[in-house]
Amino acid sequence: MRLELCSLQDGEVAIAKDSLLMAMGYSQGAPSPVGEIVDEVLETGGGLCRIQGGYKIIAPVQFSPNDFHLLVDDVTLDVHKVVFQQLKRASSVAVFVCTAGAGITDRSKTLMQNGDLLQGYVYDVFGSLVVEGAMDIIQGRLQKEMSQSGLKITNRYSPGYCGWDITEQRLLFRLLPGHFCGVELTESCLMTPTKSISGLIGIGENVKFNPYTCNLCDARNCLFKNLNQRTSARKNHKPQDKYQ
Repeated sequence: MRLELCSLQDGEVAIAKDSLLMAMGYSQGAPSPVGEIVDEVLETGGGLCRIQGGYKIIAPVQFSPNDFHLLVDDVTLDVHKVVFQQLKRASSVAVFVCTAGAGITDRSKTLMQNGDLLQGYVYDVFGSLVVEGAMDIIQGRLQKEMSQSGLKITNRYSPGYCGWDITEQRLLFRLLPGHFCGVELTESCLMTPTKSISGLIGIGENVKFNPYTCNLCDARNCLFKNLNQRTSARKNHKPQDKYQ
């Protein structure tokens, strides 16, 4: 059992303009006012973020295939079938938390309350991309560390996705120290600061990392599922002969 806090350097999480526009639904560029707002958010948004992240590695993990439960330390998690299938070969798990801090959400809320809905929305999407980008870096560090011991990692999985009930956040947070990385739960099991993520990563000799897992999840309004689908479509797009 090991606790790890991860620090990121200023500017280490870089959000590309194309990524922000695609996350907002603009796959072919954006009209001038939107583009100008995006440029402003990209210039100022990073200074509003206070990224903190970390994880706790726990071993061993016990699996109950009959009901798709995981026993982690003294906590039983009902992760449901999809997540269970991805983690079932793990010998340990990393319980993670990462946050972009409260500043970016506060700016978004203030703008929206003052009637500037578009700019507030852009800051909100930017904050989501930042926390996921930060966790990508932290997960990459974990993968590199584990590979030195001959181990692999899975993708990361969070309550609220793939059938894993959001209320299981309470159990997940029982595995971590209080106020870990500055993140706490509300009564409705949402995290505060809002731009925060948590979940599990499987670790072991026989686990697998899948480059694309959105097809495993049934979430319809996921920002990142839509972004990944647009990115994939753009990469695979081939011009067609209109006379075929």
